[in-house]
Amino acid sequence: MRRLARFIRGRTPEPAERSDHFDGRRFHNPNPVSRGPGALWRWYRERERNPWSRITDFARPAPPPARADGLAVTWIGHATTLIQAAGHNVLTDPVFSEHVGPVPGLGPRRYHPPGLAFDDLPAIDTVLISHAHYDHLDRPTIRRLIARFNPLFVAAAGLSDWLVAAGARRIVTLDWWQDTRVGDAMTVTATPARHWSRRGLTDRNRALWVGYWIETAGASSLFFAGDTGFGPHFSEIRHRLGAPAVALLPIGAYAPRWFMAPQHMNPQDAVQAHQELGAGHSLGIHFATFKLSDEGQWAPVAALSRARAAAGLPEANFQAPAFGQRVVFIDD
Repeated sequence: MRRLARFIRGRTPEPAERSDHFDGRRFHNPNPVSRGPGALWRWYRERERNPWSRITDFARPAPPPARADGLAVTWIGHATTLIQAAGHNVLTDPVFSEHVGPVPGLGPRRYHPPGLAFDDLPAIDTVLISHAHYDHLDRPTIRRLIARFNPLFVAAAGLSDWLVAAGARRIVTLDWWQDTRVGDAMTVTATPARHWSRRGLTDRNRALWVGYWIETAGASSLFFAGDTGFGPHFSEIRHRLGAPAVALLPIGAYAPRWFMAPQHMNPQDAVQAHQELGAGHSLGIHFATFKLSDEGQWAPVAALSRARAAAGLPEANFQAPAFGQRVVFIDD
């Protein structure tokens, strides 16, 4: 009953300053994400049922080293990545559960095991949370991380109370363009995204949605886009913060476009974002893990190949990693 009550009411966020994207009660996008009251019903009536295959027999690659002084990224699945930079271990939007949703055992089911087992994680120093949706903020995983590592949580504005209730003891919440020092050699800046937020029936957009820019003392930079539709925020990030050495960009959950475009990029959008950011290298994330939309399981990989070729980009500049693949960008 407590779980149901929590789902109905959501959680009231901590106070935030009014701004161009916060009216004192709810956050919003400068370019609104709006589809009308009948859009969801229309999608369910018309949606295409592309089959997905559940993968259970998966030989994971060798676990990553305990630390890395250079810059390396391991794609674990969906938006969960392990970023190792400047001797610091960062986990993004961690989800290791079999299902994502308000009730255990219900909600979208995982179609591929995590590319890195939870027990093979190195010591996690910092966890970045982009927004409150269940496929990005998973309570069982958060509680496991707290019990094992007691990491620092850097989260979007409005999520502090939720994290405290989950047991977190070290929390920093950020609005767009705010930053915080992480460890001895890393700064994290929250950046705009084009999305929305909800966990219960009454808390829509009561917490913010963000991406993250990571800067290390060694002058290497990484951008994690979180969950976002395409928009002018990519060129604004380039203007304010520069061109990232590496960008982690979502390429899945994009069909049908009339419904998903305001909130999720497709691979063509992601290639355009890569170009507007001026990224040295990009990795595609947010695909082939949870069935959230109508495209096929591996359609994002094929579509990325086509979009990359149309833009004249070599595969090395924007690749879709394999589950558990560790990509080293700057050697130790």
